[in-house]
Order: sequence, then structure tokens, then C-alpha cells
Amino acid sequence: MRLHTYRHVLALPGVRTLMILALLARIPVTAAGMALTFHVLGDLHGGYAQAGLVGTAATVATALGAPFTGRLTDRKGLRVSTALGTVIALCFWVSAPFLPYPALLVAAFLGGLVGVGVFSVTRQALAALVPEDQRRTAFSIDSMSTELSYMVGPALAIILATQVSPNVSMIVIGTGVVVSGLALYLLNPPTREAEEPGVPDAPAPPRRTWLRGGFIGLLLVAAATTTTLAGTEMAMVAALRQSGHTSATSVVIALWCVYSLLGAFLYGAVHRGLPSILLCGAMSVLTVPIGLAGGQWWAIALALLPAGVLCAPSLSSNTTALSALVPAAARGEAMGIQGSAMTVGMAGGAPLAGWVSDHYGPAWGFAAIGTVGLLLTLTAVPLLRHTLRPAQRRVPDEVPQPA
Repeated sequence: MRLHTYRHVLALPGVRTLMILALLARIPVTAAGMALTFHVLGDLHGGYAQAGLVGTAATVATALGAPFTGRLTDRKGLRVSTALGTVIALCFWVSAPFLPYPALLVAAFLGGLVGVGVFSVTRQALAALVPEDQRRTAFSIDSMSTELSYMVGPALAIILATQVSPNVSMIVIGTGVVVSGLALYLLNPPTREAEEPGVPDAPAPPRRTWLRGGFIGLLLVAAATTTTLAGTEMAMVAALRQSGHTSATSVVIALWCVYSLLGAFLYGAVHRGLPSILLCGAMSVLTVPIGLAGGQWWAIALALLPAGVLCAPSLSSNTTALSALVPAAARGEAMGIQGSAMTVGMAGGAPLAGWVSDHYGPAWGFAAIGTVGLLLTLTAVPLLRHTLRPAQRRVPDEVPQPA
């Protein structure tokens, strides 16, 4: 264990401020979906299907727009993309509480196309601020920050919507999203290493130079990771509801997040990391037997531990490898594509596990989603085979002499 590595990373110029901003800025972003859900259910008197459709529209739009936003950051700079996303977010959240449902559905899709990219921008800025040999620790801190945001954000939206009103929840969360965009605009963290050759407005390299087999393999692993996570959450909710322990759902989810936090903390402090393809594969395999825990909430919580500690390490390892593989001038677009892959995985994992749980039971939901995650991971093996063996440094046959 090398706990001092966290101190060294946080002592790097700009890292501590970036991580504090990322933690605070992600809270309203993670709460936005829950605020919209309660707005549709409460203020618009809609059903769960209508509320879910709004979330689906925003999710699909985010997956489509993330690469564009990242490429805009690479070409025009962070402030241009952030200003555009913040203005669009302001227009959406100012008008959303007063829109009828059909207009809200369209606005949610259009607003999701160009959003405030707090998640991808943070990863891109960390890759610029932190040397490559310390990025595993930096992205582990980022994973822990993300877990904390997801623990606080949705809960905050639920409290505001149920204890005050859904309309107040919309106003508070929307204001938080816009303020997050303004804070990111003012901070304007670097998105490229200072020592890297080229000027900031230099054109990004052609996609064919980095959008290759290794990058596609990392996308498959990222999608497999979020597919397994989203499916596990849906199967867990189904298992607790079937056994009559629905009230314990929040406790089990909180423990699951703690497991992931613990895994990220340990992974960032170990001497040598593991490829994300191994971590994701192991997490998928360990997800399969969770359904054998039975119907007791505490048994399900314990069964989640082995796979749970691998959640954040799988994602942080994937981002670490991607940041080293892609040139800095194209890293914004690459991070956006990675975000799209993770969004697609989340969008597909939950319905799959839900369908299997409805027809065959929650235990088979865990088995199915773990198997799908493993199959996606195995598909990436030929593309990432070089990451499974130690890298060898090539020694040049002849050292050039100075002129």
C-alpha cells in the first residue's frame, strides 16, 4: 500500500481545486434525472412510463452529443464548449417547470445533446495535470468523487421533491447545474499537458490515428462495466421487492457505493494496477452468484461486496489506459466517446436485467447481466491482448550522437 501517493497527487498544482469543484458540480448533475422524474409524476401528474421516457430521451441525447462536445473542447477550447453547454442548460431549466409533457420530452432531448460535461472534462483535465505514472491514483480519486456525488445528488432531489415540492426541486437542481457550468468556465482547467508539443488551438489529429483496435477494445470494456452495474442495480431492486424488503433498498445501495469507494481507495494505493479488462471480467463473474444470497437484505448486501469493490477500479483503470492511448489533442473527443459507451451500457443493462427478473426471477437477473458483461469483456480480448502481458521497452540498436 502506498497511501502517500494520494498526498502527492493532491499536491500537484490545480488538482485539489479541480477535485473539489468536480465533487460539488457533479451533485446537481446526478440529481437532475430524479428531479425530472418527480416533476413528471407530481407537477404533470404523469405515470412512471412517461417519467422514464423523459430520462431515456436525455440519456440518448447525452450519448449522441458527448463526442461532439469533446471535439468542440479539443478544437475551440474548454471555455467555448462549457459556455455553450451552460447557456443551453440555463434555457432548459428556466423553461422546464412550465412546459407541458410533449414539449418537456423534446426539450430534454435537445438539452442533453450539448450539456455541461463535468464528468468527461474532469477526466480530461486530470490527464493534463497529472503525470502518466500517477494517473491511476488520480482517476481513483475521481472515481471516489463520482461515487460520493451519486450518493448525495439523487437523495437531495428526492428530499426536496417529497419534503418541499417537485417544482422547488427542479428550481434548486437546475440552478445547481447552471452554477456548476459557470464555475467550470471560470476555473478553466487545462485540457492538455503543458510540455506537449503544439499550441492549444492546433488541429486535432485524424481519428484514424487513435480510433483503432485498442481504443475500441477499451470502449467495449467500459460498456461492459456500466452494463453490469446498471443491471446489478435493477436485479437488486427486484430481489428486495420480491422478498418484501423494499424499504432497505437505500441501505443496500449505500453499502454498495461504500464497497466501490473502498475498492477505488485501495486500487489507487497499490503498487501496480491491473488492466480494466481483467477487473471488469472478474466483476462480471462475481455478479453471477449474487442471486444465490436469497431474499434477506443483509445477505444481498454481503453478496455485493466482492463485485462491488471492483466497480470503481474497473472504470478508473479504463480511463487511465485511454488517457495514455489517445493523443492529448484528441482526448476530449475520446473521453466523450468513452462517456457515450458507458451511457449505452447503462441504458441497456437495466432493461435487460429487469426483463429477465420479471420472467425468470431476480436470481436469474444477476446471472444474465453478469454473463452479458463477461461476454462483452471477452469480445474485447483480441483487441486488448497486449495489455494482458507486461510491456517491454524497445532498446534502440544505435543511439544517435549529438551533432
